Amino acid sequence: MSTVRERSVPRDAGRRRPPVTAGHSGGRGRGPLWPYLLVAPAVLGMLYLLLYPLARAVLISFQDFRLRQLILGDADFVGLRNYRTLLGDPEFWEVVRRTFVFMAVNVVAIMVLSTLVALMTERLGRVARTVVLSSLVLVWAVPVVAATTVFQWLFHSEFGIVNETLTGLGFESYEGYPWFAHGGAAFGIVVVLIVWQSVPFAAITLYSALVTVPAELYESARMDGAGAARVFRSVTFPLIRPIFMLVLSLEVIWTFKAFVQIWVMTRGGPGEATTILPVYAVQTALAGQRYDLGSAASMLTVLLMSGVLVLYFRQLFRQEGEQP
Repeated sequence: MSTVRERSVPRDAGRRRPPVTAGHSGGRGRGPLWPYLLVAPAVLGMLYLLLYPLARAVLISFQDFRLRQLILGDADFVGLRNYRTLLGDPEFWEVVRRTFVFMAVNVVAIMVLSTLVALMTERLGRVARTVVLSSLVLVWAVPVVAATTVFQWLFHSEFGIVNETLTGLGFESYEGYPWFAHGGAAFGIVVVLIVWQSVPFAAITLYSALVTVPAELYESARMDGAGAARVFRSVTFPLIRPIFMLVLSLEVIWTFKAFVQIWVMTRGGPGEATTILPVYAVQTALAGQRYDLGSAASMLTVLLMSGVLVLYFRQLFRQEGEQP
């Protein structure tokens, strides 16, 4: 008679132990630290490059900070004196008015042209669409300083192709016409340059939103007798509205703080025809070494731009809340 010996089964045999992951410290409730350690240098570097200049500019705006203080570092705290000086200067408020006009003209032109370009690109064939998108990317990739220099030569009074073309078409008054000596002409050239540089990004972004609209909605709208304008207003725009508003807010920011194009092309001239707030801040800081007033002007620029965006997003959220 054979005896059957039963093997003793451990009590925890049916339980599965949790796998041990690399970097796990063994304690409960702790996640791996390696991802945070890996991104820490980039985060710290970004915080230093972004927050330190901002904090330094805020501090200087509350100090008497000129060339002597820049060298010796013994700046005195003056409170809101720099802000009171700027807010009591009529020239500052004229610059503010010009900045908002400049921003409005650029943003309206950019959004209208980019929307038209995106709609046109969506309706093109494959080859033509590829050519248009490639051209937009190439324009977008041109460095700002290089594009500004090209526009300077295009409108040069003696060697510019614009004057030569207009003269050849019979407009003899444009022979040797000094575009950058007239405030309105210089302002218009800067607007054309910024619009030309900004349309590619906005058009490509809006085109990427347009291709997500289902074709069945267009077919249903056309079957109901809707025209092109009604289709865009009732079908296309409601669906791409979030992307459209995002692009609009980005263009407001970029045009509000435009500096490089104006500084390279006109330095705010002739007179003050192209002086907007960022240019005014640099001119104030460099002209008389009034770095305190320049920093205060920069802080007021940030506050004004933030106020515009807050009002804009508040209105946007209110409209979205009213929709059924």
